[in-house]
Amino acid sequence: MITIGLTTFSEHPSLIDGQKRKVRLTEYSAHFPVVELDTPFYAVPKTEVIINWQQQVPNNFQFVLKANRVMTMHDQGSSEPVGNEERLEIFNQYQRAIAPLVDAGQLKTILFQFPPYFGRSVETIEYLRRISQVMAGYPIAVEFRNASWFGKEITRDVSGYLHELGMTLVAVDEPHTTNMGVPFEPIVTNNQLSLLRLHGRNVKGWTENGSDWRSKRTLYRYSKEELQQFCKTILVLQKHCKEVCVIFNNNAGRDAADNALQLQKLLGISFDHLSPLQMDLF
Repeated sequence: MITIGLTTFSEHPSLIDGQKRKVRLTEYSAHFPVVELDTPFYAVPKTEVIINWQQQVPNNFQFVLKANRVMTMHDQGSSEPVGNEERLEIFNQYQRAIAPLVDAGQLKTILFQFPPYFGRSVETIEYLRRISQVMAGYPIAVEFRNASWFGKEITRDVSGYLHELGMTLVAVDEPHTTNMGVPFEPIVTNNQLSLLRLHGRNVKGWTENGSDWRSKRTLYRYSKEELQQFCKTILVLQKHCKEVCVIFNNNAGRDAADNALQLQKLLGISFDHLSPLQMDLF
């Protein structure tokens, strides 16, 4: 099975014929079977918010949710890092919040996107094992943003370790040079799910650190030839796992939806089982 989706649901005007307003989740879910949401990264959502999402999508729609920033050790880069007990409580709060998605089979995976300073070490390797213990039974995908996790033999060892833990290694497409970024490594570490996250290849925007970096970082539109290469990768991965999920994040110029629909067409797949919900929105 191949599924395709986007980061966020509200910022894709081409899905509503270019109208200058936010896209509703009901409208988004008529086009794609999955969405990635980053709001849980900033604050553990209330269960009522989760239920509200569910009420706006078909029953077979699924969510990729980012893990909270405390769960991914982002707090370690701040002036007020949390202690182990507080960190564990965040894990517990998160589990309670997403229970409706788990019960309904609508949680595709929890995305642990680690910070760039989360390098490979004895401590971070052990932390991955700790996550697998605390989150036992939950689907987990891991995205590394530090190059120390990659290298010919290192990648083999890391992917073997994640396979042991039952975690999905996210294949990241982003600008990658000797001094920045991580390589694109489409490796199956979990036979249930492979996850590709496509950020675009805007090298200049990726390296700038100005105040408007967010508006430039993912400013990129994949060409047909580049998407065809992804098709080949996806079809290879599909032979080794139950599902390949592709998430487009190249949306600074609002290109993600168009690229996702183009990839869908190139793969010759459709999501005809999706349909917009008829709701009273006022």
